[in-house]
Amino acid sequence: MTATHSIPSTVPVAIDISKHRHEVLIGIPGKKRRRRMTISNTLEDFQRLSAALVSYGLPVRIGFEATGNYHRPLAHHLGQAGFDLKLVSSVSLARTREALHNSWDKNDPKDAQVILHMLEIGAVQFFHDPLVVGTANIQELSKTYEIVSRSKTELWHRILTHSPLSLGPMA
Repeated sequence: MTATHSIPSTVPVAIDISKHRHEVLIGIPGKKRRRRMTISNTLEDFQRLSAALVSYGLPVRIGFEATGNYHRPLAHHLGQAGFDLKLVSSVSLARTREALHNSWDKNDPKDAQVILHMLEIGAVQFFHDPLVVGTANIQELSKTYEIVSRSKTELWHRILTHSPLSLGPMA
């Protein structure tokens, strides 16, 4: 008889990030129904989510869409807890949502379902926490440069638009 080695299942978790609360959808291996949670953007709820995920006793893979900077505290907490984090592209999420639901209509529970689907088929990217890998300062410098550059261009356009030379000859 051939010996079989079972590969431990992975618990896929999809998180739709927003400013004040996050929609969480957990795909439990061996069950058809998925567990849904709503957590607020607080440390207590981050710890509650971590405890719920650890209770499954299986490896956990978490997928989320980076939304502004709102994902950073949760992603950092989950990364420090040892979970495998994956990033879902905003563009691919929108296209997949349109393809799966035949609609551009968007809501948080639907996005969590789409993120879970993308996680299950492997349509995700690596997530690198800037605080952990040491690129936070470079990112902040890049953002500052972008703001200064945009302000400079805006000021230049105001000067060009409102200067006496651009108004034509004065009578």
